[in-house]
Amino acid sequence: MSLQPEISPADQTQGNEQATITLVEYGDYQCPHCFKVHPIVKEIQSTFGDKILFVFRNFPLQESHRYANIAAQAAEAAGRQGKFWEMHDAILENQEHLNEDYLDTLAEKLGLDMEQFEYDLNAEEISNKVEDDLESGVRSGVNGTPSFFINGTKFDSGIDDLLQVLKEIGN
Repeated sequence: MSLQPEISPADQTQGNEQATITLVEYGDYQCPHCFKVHPIVKEIQSTFGDKILFVFRNFPLQESHRYANIAAQAAEAAGRQGKFWEMHDAILENQEHLNEDYLDTLAEKLGLDMEQFEYDLNAEEISNKVEDDLESGVRSGVNGTPSFFINGTKFDSGIDDLLQVLKEIGN
């Protein structure tokens, strides 16, 4: 399966836009597997530096994870204040505390304008962005989290193989 749609300015990206490797993760902020893979993704980013562009797309599994959708909206709302990645990392690294009140706590710790954060958290554009990410995952063949795409192609092996495959591509 291939990534649908391709990466656009609407995506949350981190790294070099001209990188030779693009890694897209579809993730759920309450997913225990996403929690486990988070430090590996950080290691990949550190290892490859400006050779990699990392993209995160929301894929909240609401049936299984009560706070997945609101957490995705919180990260996107923080992004409106230039703090998407800080909120993204904070949610994943503190997943065991996840609930609506804790998202406010994280926003305060990040120094966000709380009135703006609350407004954005409930904004239709934010919920549409999360829904668009989810729909793109469905169109791309995502059926669980985390799911990865390397240079637009679905990666179907285990996370332990991800670093090795990226090293082969990056050389």
